[in-house]
Amino acid sequence: MTEQSLLLIKPDAVKKNHVGHIITITEQHGFTLKNIKVLQFDRKSAAEFYMMHEGKEFYEQLLDFMCSGTTVALHLERVDAVAKLLELVGDTDPEKRSPNTIRAMFADGVTKNAVHASDSPLSAKRELGLIFKGAF
Repeated sequence: MTEQSLLLIKPDAVKKNHVGHIITITEQHGFTLKNIKVLQFDRKSAAEFYMMHEGKEFYEQLLDFMCSGTTVALHLERVDAVAKLLELVGDTDPEKRSPNTIRAMFADGVTKNAVHASDSPLSAKRELGLIFKGAF
């Protein structure tokens, strides 16, 4: 079934000029780009987006990182978009990443991991609504 998902290209990957490469990779894997937005998270919007991590030891560092520079948001679509995008993105743990994943190619570590992908259809709907207000 055709699904929607969100991919955020995080500040580390944007700073290293990987945006075009990452978009190309998603298209080569059958994703259709439905919308794109360049944004700068502020503390409030980052906290709202990552509210599920509040209280975790990495939360403040995550907010600082996401507010540190430009983020590019992609609204993507394809059959089984959520599962296929998670597979393409790869694990946050460098030791568990498959070689041809986006994170294997572009991430610097666990925290600076180049991208975020929605982890469920419900999360995708919430996240797309937060980023593409009124367009989703």
